Amino acid sequence: MFMDVTRERLFTPRFFLMCGFSFAVFFSAFQLFPTAPFRIRDLGGGTFAAGLFLACLTFASAVSAPLTGAMADRFGLRRTLRVGGVALTLFSAGYAVLPDYRLMLGLTVVHGLFWSAVLTASAAYMTGMLPPGRRAEGISYWGLASVLALAVGPSVGFWIYQSGWVALCVVMGLLNLAVTVIAWRLPAERPHPVREHDEAAGPLIEWRVLVLSGTLMLYSYSYGAITSFAAMYAEASGSTPKGIYLTVVGLAIIATRPFLGRIADRAGYVRLLVPCLLLISAGLLVLIGGGSRPWQVLSAVVFGTGYGTAYPVYVAYLLQRVAATRRGAAFGALLAAFDTGIGTGSLVTGWIIGVAGYQAGFGAAAALSALSVPYFFAVRRVLPAPADSRL
Repeated sequence: MFMDVTRERLFTPRFFLMCGFSFAVFFSAFQLFPTAPFRIRDLGGGTFAAGLFLACLTFASAVSAPLTGAMADRFGLRRTLRVGGVALTLFSAGYAVLPDYRLMLGLTVVHGLFWSAVLTASAAYMTGMLPPGRRAEGISYWGLASVLALAVGPSVGFWIYQSGWVALCVVMGLLNLAVTVIAWRLPAERPHPVREHDEAAGPLIEWRVLVLSGTLMLYSYSYGAITSFAAMYAEASGSTPKGIYLTVVGLAIIATRPFLGRIADRAGYVRLLVPCLLLISAGLLVLIGGGSRPWQVLSAVVFGTGYGTAYPVYVAYLLQRVAATRRGAAFGALLAAFDTGIGTGSLVTGWIIGVAGYQAGFGAAAALSALSVPYFFAVRRVLPAPADSRL
């Protein structure tokens, strides 16, 4: 039986503040990520060094996320967001003035640590203010802020980069300064009743969440694969425009995520999660069929529908099983698994493509995504369900 969740208020001023916060964070980031390799090349770094930029940031974030998430629980989510906004602003200034690509890569590692703190604290803060009966829907709408940033950030970044690297860093700095201002305007998070066995002073790392989030690691591998190589596959296949895959993925997410998130709140999270995981694999299998534009568009629609909804549904499922005072630690473990999957997917898929071709690379990603379904059912009992949980 569907539950009536429509009476719970979702859209509040604080909700829209957090959407603005996330858009500014990711709009700045998606200007940096595609342009930084070109800056590294201009400073004398080779192709390998250029590829290390995102790898360093992603893996630094993955390693540090379980700790920064737990520290945010202790330090305070809003306070963590304020410190993180200031740090991101300083990193923008640092990238502008560093004269050596090796120093730039070193700064990237530190950047990854604060990046994980901002992501885990913002996710914990946002989900803490959502009505429990509309979590998947709320996370779906909130996630559109980062999807929109992904859609426009790279193009804007390359346009600004034509005026110079310093100009790009100034724009990123202003955006991160806006992030800081928004963080200072956020109301304090709601206090939660603390029980002796679930207080924030528990273990730093949420090991059970980390085990369960292996599901995300398996399917996020595919995102690392298509983000790095869908455009190259299109180029090798003679398909134009090269960037159509990620554009269509973004459009598919925008079109389906809020609708499917609302259904998940009513019908049950597992009932939506499993089909979404299977759609991810199906989309990759379509891509194996060919790199022409029709195949790419069809693959992107199927992949984007599954990938875009899997995350908010999984998070809503997870939040039923984690104490409110441990949400930062939980999102830290989740982000560690997620970033590890993306980074590994990019590196390993590149190696497979070099050895056996694009079809083999995307086929391996499809297989790992499919394994996320039996893995989820094998480990889901590590986090027991409360009496009122949705399936």
